[in-house]
Amino acid sequence: MKKETLEAVVADLEAGRTPVLPVEEFACFSEEATAGDDHKGPATLQDIAATLTAADIPTFQRAVRAMEEGDLAWLGFKVVYDPAAAVANVDNEVTKKYGEQGSADGQPLVFFCNDAKEIVASRPYSARDTFQMKDVTRGPSMHNDQFDGLTWASEPLFGKVRVWLLGCSDAAVEVAALADHVGFHVIAVDYDPAFLNAERFPNAERILLHGGNFSELANMPARPEDYVCVLTRGHMFDPEACIWACENGVHYVGMMGCAGKNDRVHELVLEGGVTEADWERVKRPIGLKFGAKTPAELAIAIVAELVDVRYKQRYSQEARDKHEASLGR
Repeated sequence: MKKETLEAVVADLEAGRTPVLPVEEFACFSEEATAGDDHKGPATLQDIAATLTAADIPTFQRAVRAMEEGDLAWLGFKVVYDPAAAVANVDNEVTKKYGEQGSADGQPLVFFCNDAKEIVASRPYSARDTFQMKDVTRGPSMHNDQFDGLTWASEPLFGKVRVWLLGCSDAAVEVAALADHVGFHVIAVDYDPAFLNAERFPNAERILLHGGNFSELANMPARPEDYVCVLTRGHMFDPEACIWACENGVHYVGMMGCAGKNDRVHELVLEGGVTEADWERVKRPIGLKFGAKTPAELAIAIVAELVDVRYKQRYSQEARDKHEASLGR
């Protein structure tokens, strides 16, 4: 999502024009995202655009401000395909706490919602709507199609976390696929095209190093918010990978390997100028512990840890406390 896109929507609405909502920017309505869904698609986005008025300007202005402030926020969409059913449906035996009112009205709606559950919308919304507005910000949600007549979609106003996979081992192949699937931007790095190629890493950004080693890694800057997974084949270049991650001050770095190997890497990393404090930031071994052994199992352990780190990084302490309480922890 580009801030300029939202600013253009505001300008169009201020001028009384029907705004353009590009599918490229609102990917939740893309053909890929809506495949098999009879109620959402690229055409739906344009139908929603045609309903927007000057009353929707505050919603898009709030979204612009969220992007400027780095807020964890979303633009959401109520998609109505049967207005009478959307308004008339009432709670079933499972969802009685949301009252006897269905959706507040039978019209589509664009709304803003952030991590603090602040909602900005141009029209009133019911308790049922509020529940679904908050829920849809988690992405494709199990509650989107819970009630007749309407469905929901959302587009994040923040970018994907970048995950560097340093080394294209078989475990890295599995990590790349799973990390992409759960919404990370994956960057795979290696020096051997036999291991780093489109067949093994079809959805990842691929960086092929030269010289048969990881020396060129030093010329590539990482961002402080990036994550690094050290997964080099045979662990030969683990020290160089750890040094690079520490020197770039990334948010998370994890390394695969046993204690004996890690001791030697520890020595080499310190010899490379990394402090003991930085070394202690390297998660080793990488991933959650639950008996994973195969590359695919290790990928589950690793990506589960990445998801947990991302969750703790992005969500407020208040939101995390509520979530932990809901889990009984």
